[in-house]
Amino acid sequence: MAAGTPIPPHSPTPGPPSVPRAEGTADVLVVGAGPTGLLIAGDLAAAGHDVTLVERRAASVGNLTRALVVHARTLEYLDARGLADELVSRGHRVRELRLFGHATIRPTRLASRFPYVLVIGQYEVERLLERRAREAGVTFRYGTEVTGLRQDGGGVEADVRPAPGGRGRSGATVSDAAREDGSARTVRARYLIGADGVHSTVRGCLGLPFPGTSVIRSIVLADVRLAEPPTTPFELNAIDNAFALVGSFGDGWYRVMGWNRDRQLPDSAPADLAEVRDFTRLALGTDFGMHSPRWISRFHSDERQAPHYRVGRVFLAGDAAHVHSPAGGMGMNTGLQDAANLSWKLSAVLRRHAPTALLDTYERERHPVGTMVLRTSGSLLRLALAGNAPLRALRSAAAEVVNRVGPVSDRAVRTVSGIGISYPRPRGAHPLVGRRAPDLALTSGRLYEALRQGRFVLVRPTGSPGPYGADDHVLTVESARNGRRTLLIRPDGHIAWASDEPDPDGLRRALEQWTGRRPAPVG
Repeated sequence: MAAGTPIPPHSPTPGPPSVPRAEGTADVLVVGAGPTGLLIAGDLAAAGHDVTLVERRAASVGNLTRALVVHARTLEYLDARGLADELVSRGHRVRELRLFGHATIRPTRLASRFPYVLVIGQYEVERLLERRAREAGVTFRYGTEVTGLRQDGGGVEADVRPAPGGRGRSGATVSDAAREDGSARTVRARYLIGADGVHSTVRGCLGLPFPGTSVIRSIVLADVRLAEPPTTPFELNAIDNAFALVGSFGDGWYRVMGWNRDRQLPDSAPADLAEVRDFTRLALGTDFGMHSPRWISRFHSDERQAPHYRVGRVFLAGDAAHVHSPAGGMGMNTGLQDAANLSWKLSAVLRRHAPTALLDTYERERHPVGTMVLRTSGSLLRLALAGNAPLRALRSAAAEVVNRVGPVSDRAVRTVSGIGISYPRPRGAHPLVGRRAPDLALTSGRLYEALRQGRFVLVRPTGSPGPYGADDHVLTVESARNGRRTLLIRPDGHIAWASDEPDPDGLRRALEQWTGRRPAPVG
């Protein structure tokens, strides 16, 4: 659907006729203060855009979420924002990750600055990203919910009101755009991003379906203390009738997640510590002396994906666009990678450095990745919980292949870590186009340090003449390695253009295509 197309009239939550006209305008309205929304908002504000973020939760209410691991590609994205080292210092590095049966992937095989899985609570990721977003100037409106959307050729209007129970600390969490009596106001933005989770209001307002199915029910999640903690920060195992995961937050608390085939209850059924102990003993052989739970909940896991990630001036990202099983720990990571793909494109269009058609590439690049993650995590889950003899035999055979066949093992770790994700390249383009750029050594620093400026990076051979003058679109650097290859790197660390020989005309065309203007030749 083209930009500016009105939301279909069958939108399930239209704004009431009495809603006042919008009182203010932002460049971008982000809905949802999870990791995905926080990263997008911070990126856009750091680029100089006026960003408002609304969130149903009060600021004083923690986001009790399930994610516990950050993969290598996500750490590279955070490195490109100067955030990775701080996050790594707070977590635990794990050099092996069990997938199913005895199948184990080893991130140490990755050619990355982060050859490991980082075990850390999602709330730590959110804390870091929220601080960055605030420092960049994002306007936060906690305790505020969106109830309806309309869009036209110039922007999006969102109806907002105080969320039930949304007032938080010092009364500062209710949106200035929402009335204290609970009635709605509207806010207007040039674009809106729905990062509001699996039960996305934004997706519902767009009238988009969320097809899929529940793949596993009655998963129990708990945060506990352990009297006899494991020797490693991350323990995971699955048997025919149960699985359990135990991960350390590093502060004495442990996240436990598990499932027992013989105890299938609805989400509303209470869960207690005895149940957590039971499935942990079944899968791991011990309950590690767990005690003093601070919370326990029961949930189910779905596999679902929206058919579109863009409708006019509204985008979906993270769990609002796709949701899948916890196997492989790819959920939060996939959402953050959505954010990294979208934010620079939206900024380029807002600055008029690129045509609005660039925004279509977000869905074109990220929707297939979401599909791949659904299939990968679903396959891992089904193999891990194989309930019949043929599937268990397949699981054993697959585990042997993953563990013993180098190329298969490499592909598995590159897929789960996100390092292997590439985007489609045009016909006739260099084979590197669309691939992730490694953290190249430069004559001054590293590539991902250069990407912290939020611009395209032109990596030219050492000692080669600079064919173009500097501008605010492109940062030109020199490779520290001998060679003749020239690379144009997108702000999200993927390769936009490459040549193994000097090609000034090809580079000029690439710069015009991606940055919207023709740099002036030097001299």
